[in-house]
Amino acid sequence: MFLETRHLRTIRAIAESESLALAAEQLHLTQSALSHQIRAIEAYYGLPLFSRRSRPMQPTPAGRRFLQAAAQVLPMMDELDRDLRQLAGGDTGRLFIALECHSCFSWLLPTLDAYREQWPNIDTDLSLSHSFDALDALMRGLVDVVVSSDPVDNPELCFVPLFHYDIMLALAPQHPLAAEAFITPAMLADQTVITYPVSRHRLDIFSRFLEPAGIEPAATRSSELTVMIAQWVANARGVSALPAWAVADELARGAIVMRPLGASGMHATLYFAFRRPERDLPYVVALVETAQRSARKVLADIRIAHF
Repeated sequence: MFLETRHLRTIRAIAESESLALAAEQLHLTQSALSHQIRAIEAYYGLPLFSRRSRPMQPTPAGRRFLQAAAQVLPMMDELDRDLRQLAGGDTGRLFIALECHSCFSWLLPTLDAYREQWPNIDTDLSLSHSFDALDALMRGLVDVVVSSDPVDNPELCFVPLFHYDIMLALAPQHPLAAEAFITPAMLADQTVITYPVSRHRLDIFSRFLEPAGIEPAATRSSELTVMIAQWVANARGVSALPAWAVADELARGAIVMRPLGASGMHATLYFAFRRPERDLPYVVALVETAQRSARKVLADIRIAHF
């Protein structure tokens, strides 16, 4: 048979990302190799899979049939792969990690380095293509771990707390609000609030601070990059709610200052999300423990959670 599961993964990745370049990155292939795969399938069946005239790329009827098959076959193949790895002894497996947390690399990369030394037979990797649909990717078996600060009520998922931290307002040192002991919602009514590009209900500065007080900031802007947010804040182009460890370098240089949100401050918890049946696997428990040890070493002002 000509068809292989890799063909299904390829078509699905292109349809989901709507871009050959992003799909190639997700699948760890070159764009040329991905294009060759598509041309080979189209040549074999004599059917186009994607419309070349539309941007972003849209699947043809043949492409949609591929996607229907992928939705049925790939989850079963992934589940079989996980089950067989576990039956083989519990010391082999796969941990592909997606991040909803945009500022976690400072502790996550050392975590993975230490973890790979302890569990060399576990296939670990960061998946950067599911930042905005990470929990959906976890449910579908595309990733195995999600770093998140937004637990959801889903009986199929388990959220394991890693550590607690404070969310504070980052300001330029010369900003008028830097003179305040703490920030109230009303103080941000005439400010530009800089956030990550996610929906408001997932942003604590809105859901837990501004909206309950009925306050709307004068303007908002967003960036996926913490370093860019920090630069805008340092240049007095806005303010941003962040954990102090996300901008530790800028704080050390005096490029920005931090002030508590509210008289009592704003507190949050970071989690690892897993599929519930995999929560107690030995190599999963070890990942949580390694992450907490690494975070304790490199992050200031966090409180390790019990799990």
